[in-house]
Amino acid sequence: MSTSAMAGTLRRHRRGELFWIYLFIVPGLVLTAMFVFYPMLASWYFSLTEWNGFTDGKDFVGLANYRELVKDPLFWGSFGRSMVFVLIGVPLRVGLALVLAIVLNNIIRGRLSTFFRTVFFLPVMAAASVIGVVLTFVLSPSNGPVSFFLTSTGLSDAPVEFLSDPTLALWSALALHTWKNFGMTLIYWLAALQTVPAEYYEAAAMDGAGAVQRLLRITLPVLIPFSVIIIVLTANENLHAFALIQALTGGGPYYSSEVVEVYIFRTAFAPDSAGGVPRLGYASAAGCFFGLATLAIALLQAWAITLVSAQRKRMK
Repeated sequence: MSTSAMAGTLRRHRRGELFWIYLFIVPGLVLTAMFVFYPMLASWYFSLTEWNGFTDGKDFVGLANYRELVKDPLFWGSFGRSMVFVLIGVPLRVGLALVLAIVLNNIIRGRLSTFFRTVFFLPVMAAASVIGVVLTFVLSPSNGPVSFFLTSTGLSDAPVEFLSDPTLALWSALALHTWKNFGMTLIYWLAALQTVPAEYYEAAAMDGAGAVQRLLRITLPVLIPFSVIIIVLTANENLHAFALIQALTGGGPYYSSEVVEVYIFRTAFAPDSAGGVPRLGYASAAGCFFGLATLAIALLQAWAITLVSAQRKRMK
């Protein structure tokens, strides 16, 4: 067979392979377009309209929804509580998960390490709404086991209203959200630790470096690039705490635990103002605004951590 004939056969074989590749990609693209791209584009359009979701007519109002949004104290209150989940929840969760991952990877080994990894990851597998419903009973001030333990041991003089006290509801939700998703961040760090070459530790040990020096000089510098991804993923997860908070408190009491996602849901589907009429256009504006804000936060986090990584490289 001539060279040109062989080349033609290879091209036809390649086109056949590409055909099947694209054929299997098409269903995924169609579903993504239907349930991701179209809702995103539709939300931007709806945000420019006044629409209750029940009628065909949509009144185009331009940027009126956005102007109203920036003047709404309830929105900014929910936005601030979402930022609490990021600014406090993310460092707490990422830091604790990193410490535990180092312990499980370097100190506790074998079956005991596997046991702890499983225990911390089990809450991740459970549905957030189910966990929220169960925890409302566990933390109930009237007959919950936590309040019974606190009062019976003398740690508290009266039952603690974790979810019905405006000063405690948000922090209780944050603590429970951190506990529920802690295992996922732990797995991220454990996977990152596997990338540290064992030869580095062996060479450092031969040079007389202690455990702390190996941690500071080898482990942490190698983990810095991974920390960018882990922090962004954790921040994104903390910004999407709707299911758990809706099941725990529904945003109450008195909006004290209402984050942006709960605010959007309440405005769109369970309004308590404007005569109880849903406002899908206004809720879409809140969602679009919040989406841009979270994108800016993610880019800022990535930029800051990359800057720190570059600075450490220059110091070396």
